[in-house]
Amino acid sequence: MIQVENLVKRYGIHTAVDDLSFTVDNGQIYGFLGPNGAGKSTTMNIMTGYIAASSGTVKINNYDILKEPEKAKKCIGYLPEIPPLYAEMTVWEYLMFVAELKKVSKKDRIEHVEEIVEKLRLAEVEDRLIRNISKGYKQRVGLAQALIGYPEVLILDEPMVGLDPKQIIEMRDLIKNLAKEHTIILSSHILSEVSAVCDHIMIISKGKLVASGSPEELQDMMQVKVELELTVLGTKEQVENILQEIDKVESFAIEPSEEQGAVHVRIDIMDNADIRKELSLALSGAGMPILSMNRLEKSLEDIFLELTDNDEDGEDTSSEESEDSDADDSKEDEDTDEEIVMEKEETDDDGNL
Repeated sequence: MIQVENLVKRYGIHTAVDDLSFTVDNGQIYGFLGPNGAGKSTTMNIMTGYIAASSGTVKINNYDILKEPEKAKKCIGYLPEIPPLYAEMTVWEYLMFVAELKKVSKKDRIEHVEEIVEKLRLAEVEDRLIRNISKGYKQRVGLAQALIGYPEVLILDEPMVGLDPKQIIEMRDLIKNLAKEHTIILSSHILSEVSAVCDHIMIISKGKLVASGSPEELQDMMQVKVELELTVLGTKEQVENILQEIDKVESFAIEPSEEQGAVHVRIDIMDNADIRKELSLALSGAGMPILSMNRLEKSLEDIFLELTDNDEDGEDTSSEESEDSDADDSKEDEDTDEEIVMEKEETDDDGNL
């Protein structure tokens, strides 16, 4: 189990993580979802002990990451956004090296690495230099090093970034299989990744936890009202008379349809009620067949955009300021270079005279 309480991380006047608290239960896949700059990677770096928090606590299996770092880190396997690979080593050499660093006993080391190579399907590249394997295999090797020592918790920062669609599907399958033996936390700003893999989603905006739950729970949480959209063969007056008799209809709008003799109807429904059967029977009973009907609900993407609205306005501008500064420096360098060239030309002209 992972317990994060009142976590804060400040960089000067910028607060990257703002009083974040959550608990991760064993045996599930948790996803950190948020736009770039929301504080996902910073939170993960604190959880792994890579950087210190300004305040707050992180406990891994009841071990405080600051007070008992060695015991806490033994429980963690970490895959950063950029895997820590040595390009001049073969895959096998690298994994044996990591096993030695993680103090896997010498007599068990070869068997241990063989198991992980088989589990992550790396056998066909184990003798190749890491620099010569594909991006997808590099991500697998990065995941393999996180698995060495069989930690109880895997923390994966953007594990599918830069992969092609086929590699993404393969990585999803690997993560789902690993969840049978490990608790997994992964971060992403890509909605499809999180909804396809995670049992539980935590949405972070401006360093704060703004929502938490399963994909279905998040939809229920944000679903203020359900809407129905349908095309009915009939007149506006006929449809109005039917809708006014149905209790759970809060409001409706009726417009002409592209279908000849039909109208387009949009209905707001109270209390998330399902009135499709009642509505179908009422309309068909009045001789107005339904040509199409759609139940409109907020998608995970809608929820994400609503909860992180204007997040970009609050992002850290230090990188932009740095880029502006670099651009100014670059311009100054160019101006200086031009001055030097001009002086050289003047000297040459003097010399020729």
